[in-house]
This record gives sequence, C-alpha cells and structure tokens, in this order.
Amino acid sequence: MQFTFYKYQGTGNDFIMIDNREQHFPKNDTKVIEKLCDRRFGIGGDGLILLENDETTNFKMVYYNSDGNQSSMCGNGGRCIIAFAKKLDIIENSATFIAIDGLHHATIDKNDIVSLQMIDVSEIKIHTDYTFLNTGSPHHIIRVQNLENVAVKTEGSKIRYSDLYGQEGSNVNFVTQISNNEFSIRTYERGVEDETLSCGTGATAVAIAMHATKMTYSNNIKINVQGGKLEVSFVEENGIYKNVFLKGPATFVFETTLTIE
Repeated sequence: MQFTFYKYQGTGNDFIMIDNREQHFPKNDTKVIEKLCDRRFGIGGDGLILLENDETTNFKMVYYNSDGNQSSMCGNGGRCIIAFAKKLDIIENSATFIAIDGLHHATIDKNDIVSLQMIDVSEIKIHTDYTFLNTGSPHHIIRVQNLENVAVKTEGSKIRYSDLYGQEGSNVNFVTQISNNEFSIRTYERGVEDETLSCGTGATAVAIAMHATKMTYSNNIKINVQGGKLEVSFVEENGIYKNVFLKGPATFVFETTLTIE
C-alpha cells in the first residue's frame, strides 16, 4: 500500500509525519515504524508521528520512538505536528490537540515559530548531584562544566539503564549555564537510545529544574540545543509550574510517497 510521508524537524529533532485520519497506516506494526525511521534503510527520523481525528479537539497526536514503540510526549514533535496540521489546512494559527499526556494548546506564526503549551509540573525531585522531573516524558538532569566534552551516549546510557529508573528508564540531560537566563544542553533520549540534536520535553525540564534549584530566577529561559535555540516560559506558584510554554521553529523538510509491503 502506498503512503505519503512528510518530514519535519524542530531544531534538528526530526520526525516522519503521517496523515492517518482515515486509519490506513499499520500503526501496530513496530517493525514497519522502526524501518521507516532507519536512516539507512528507510526515510530516517528520531520518531514517527500520526495525526488522527479527535472528537473534541482539532486532532490527536500519536507518537512513536525510532525503535517502533509508542512513547511518552515529545515536545518538538508536538510543535512539528502543529506546522503539519497547518499545511493540511486543518488549522490556521492556533489549535488544541490531544496527546498521550493530555490536552495541549499551541499557536503558530507566519514564520512557523510554534509556541506549545506543556503540562503543569508539580513534582520535582532535587538531589545533590541531579534533578528529576516529568514534563510529559521523564528527565534526569545533571549540571556539567565542559558540555562539549561529555560522552552523552555512553554516560546517558548508563543512567538510562541504571537501577535508578528500572526497565522504563529516563531521558538524560547534561546542562551548563551560559548566563542568568540562558543554558546549553545535550540530551540522551530513550527510545532513540542515542543523543539527539534537540529534545523539547528535555529543554522544558531543564528550564524548570534550573529555576527550582535557584540557578536562575527568570521565568523566561533560553535553551541552546545542538540543533538550534528554544525558549521556555512558565508561571511558578507555590512550587507548581503552570502555563508552561515551549517555543521554537518547526520546519518542513520534504514530502515523499513510498510503498509499504
């Protein structure tokens, strides 16, 4: 069967996007999804995203990691699906959609800059040498001095598969402070099992963690990722982070048609 695939990237975090409103895509076949995400034998991507119908919102987002398994929320993927929905003429400049972690609202401007509302965060575990929180996906955050020299895949994998998080594992973020409200990060993503050029839920988690640990007092934080720049804003009330927004570009790369056997 032939399918049309769209490729999008958000600060280097790239995704295969599929209009699955008619439910034709074999989404329970993990091998097909894994092959499509393979950069040598498929289209290539950090993940695959299905846009589906939803009764109460503009659409539903279904996200799969590159290993073929359905996963938790993807922030950059959430921004890219907004640009995709606009391309399909499903939305104009704003939307609400449902994802695995609940309801999201987003806006997109004429330059394809997407501002995506993330979930509220109320539980932050602050330890001596790391911070842990969930921004739709779990994130372990470590401050480092020489970010460029960190062996992200090796060190991230050790933490992801450690007894600390069990079989489910966690994403791992390494962060260094640039200025009062600016940080640079590198992220090891579970499911991809490698470093990615950007992680939206990771950028969000780092911004909140840096505020919670008093590394910054700003509620509008710039995050430098390997693939570009993101911004995270929020309102903090009694330790609860609300109105959390992840902002950055969502870029169309190409469109192609392939036959899945």
